[in-house]
Amino acid sequence: MSKDAIENPPHTMKTKDIVDMMLGGTSSGAVDIETLIKEVQKRVWSSLKKGYEYDYFKDESDKFLREHVSSKVKMIIVYVDLVGSTQMTLELPTEKLAIIISSFSQEMGFVIRHHDGYVLKFVGDAVIGYFVAQESPLVAADNAVNCARSMISVIERGINPILNEYDYPDLRVKIGMDFGENTIVRYGGDESNSHVDILGPGMSIAAKITSLAKPNQILVGEDVYEKLHPTIKPSFKEVEGLGQWNYRDRETGKIYRVYAYVG
Repeated sequence: MSKDAIENPPHTMKTKDIVDMMLGGTSSGAVDIETLIKEVQKRVWSSLKKGYEYDYFKDESDKFLREHVSSKVKMIIVYVDLVGSTQMTLELPTEKLAIIISSFSQEMGFVIRHHDGYVLKFVGDAVIGYFVAQESPLVAADNAVNCARSMISVIERGINPILNEYDYPDLRVKIGMDFGENTIVRYGGDESNSHVDILGPGMSIAAKITSLAKPNQILVGEDVYEKLHPTIKPSFKEVEGLGQWNYRDRETGKIYRVYAYVG
């Protein structure tokens, strides 16, 4: 896979790609996972061995958000939370910790972009991405789930084997996502440089769902599950006994269901 392909994935799907997705195929953002894993290993190894720093990658997220300031946009929010980072801060040398966290965040960002998503931001040891669902909620939902699956594969088969060579602990993540209509907000009058962000129930519920996940588990909200292709839905099972979870669907008033990916 070329560097250009990694850093500039397409964000526009052709008609054939959408038809393939609706039939249970892959999207234009899907990649050969084996090739992706090999590229990940090269970058992570170089980071730990040579202090390699990732090139700044240009994501189209900022452009998209600025074009939709003060608008409501339907999207699927994906939270990727690194497990055990607090313990790592106590056990690892500062410079190595910084390399590991940076590599993890950048690689998760690459995976999001490979699946036609956008990287919203890196927040400490977490990565937040989103998949626009204005025109094709089914495509966005399938892309988001496939992205989450690829993330875990990249971590387990790409990043962790390299970390093990240096006697560093395995990385594990919690992944949660939800669908909703979110508002694009700009904090300031400078159209080009003022900070832009996303606000809405999709953001907050995705974060709460992520907190419920077990290590290396993917959880999705009911609104995401309902939009998945019928061939993908059987890979999920409703989660029972969520304890303090009391979020209710605003339309039905019933407890909002959460589903776990079971393969």
